[in-house]
Amino acid sequence: MNIVLIHSDQHRYDCVGAHGHGLLQTPGMDRLCREGVDFSHAFTPAPICSPARGCLITGQWPTQHGCMSIPPTEIYRPIDKPEGPLMPKLLVEAGYSTAHIGKWHGETPGEPDSWGMEEYIPEERGYDAWRAEQGLPERVRKNGWFGEIDEAITPEQHRVAWGGRHAVRCIEKFSERDAPFFVRWDPSEPHLPNMIPPAMKDLYPPEKIEPWPSFADGLAGKPWVQGRQQRIWGVDGWSWEHWAPVVSRYLADITLLDRQVEMILETLDRLGLAENTVVVYSTDHGDLCGGHGMMDKHFMMYDDVLRVPMMMRWPGVTEPGRVCDAFVHHELDLATSLLVAAGIDVPEHYEGVDLSKLLRGEVAEREMAFSQYQGCQFGLYSERMARDKRWKYVWNATAQDEFYDLDADPGELVNRIDDASCAEPLRRLRAGMGSWMSSIGDPLHNEFTRVIWE
Repeated sequence: MNIVLIHSDQHRYDCVGAHGHGLLQTPGMDRLCREGVDFSHAFTPAPICSPARGCLITGQWPTQHGCMSIPPTEIYRPIDKPEGPLMPKLLVEAGYSTAHIGKWHGETPGEPDSWGMEEYIPEERGYDAWRAEQGLPERVRKNGWFGEIDEAITPEQHRVAWGGRHAVRCIEKFSERDAPFFVRWDPSEPHLPNMIPPAMKDLYPPEKIEPWPSFADGLAGKPWVQGRQQRIWGVDGWSWEHWAPVVSRYLADITLLDRQVEMILETLDRLGLAENTVVVYSTDHGDLCGGHGMMDKHFMMYDDVLRVPMMMRWPGVTEPGRVCDAFVHHELDLATSLLVAAGIDVPEHYEGVDLSKLLRGEVAEREMAFSQYQGCQFGLYSERMARDKRWKYVWNATAQDEFYDLDADPGELVNRIDDASCAEPLRRLRAGMGSWMSSIGDPLHNEFTRVIWE
């Protein structure tokens, strides 16, 4: 099978039209949901860029592959053994024509072309150079990370449109060969700051945007560091009227991205490749964007950031219009499944499941989903998360733990860690977390912490 992987940055699960957002226009992603399978419970193994992306290419958890934060944090390092069986490198060795367009975030010591990708088109320096060639001024950020209008461009001159055209070009180029292809496109959108063209500024009027279910969080009974994040970002005390313009630009960026998804699907149709191409849309993690009154993604394990959109069209495997509610560790499971789609033996140490077997009922569904976090530019902070369909447990190694009843409290507003009536599900999730940490050799599952899980 040919493979097209569209892997964006910082896209919330609830920001897809097919997922029930009342305003958002995403006909491309909605089409992928209709024609393939929509995974409703896909969770990132790490809610931060480089570690999550490292999981995608190694099939392992961050504490296994070694990349546990982003540059330039004090804990950052690239994955320990980049010469190992990286998923895209195995595709190269199997004779695939390969391209990586867009973001690369230091997952490995070298960039994708250093280990065999035929085409590597880096987003930041590539788009800036193209922009200069077009006589367009440099992007100017006057509003920091909160986004603004890029007055100089049309939607077709936006960075995400530039990247989408490169993805289409590579598909067209590779389609002329007698070999399968792997085209991976990693747009930075909708990661902040959302710098949108003037034509998009009124698409989602701020006054029409409803607050996230998690917005009304006073952070009572929550780890102190979350309130500190509000103060560092300067958003403590912000009303929804402050946040709505930020969210408006975020949604506009998603619609710009979706237009490229549409274009890629139409290209596959035009070239007669749709029936022999696996198409996946997903992202590395979500975005707070005002959820819990915070910006970005750090020092928490809320679904705003952990739960991600993931839709897949795999001819002969996926049933059109199916919604799969099974827990998916998306980066890990994609690493395994894309190798299966390519007919390549999956390395034994890959932690993901083959999604084709999951969809056929040949492997048991997970009872719990897990995630891990180690820190960011603001400092180190170890967290682990375990959840089932109703309950979520967050172990904060150096702060109070968190426990949420997701049926009664989908916004994760009330921390019930000290609620005696929750003792049994808390014990069960703690035991599940301990078993998972032990199984992957997590260094925080040790003689000093083991009492927590027993």
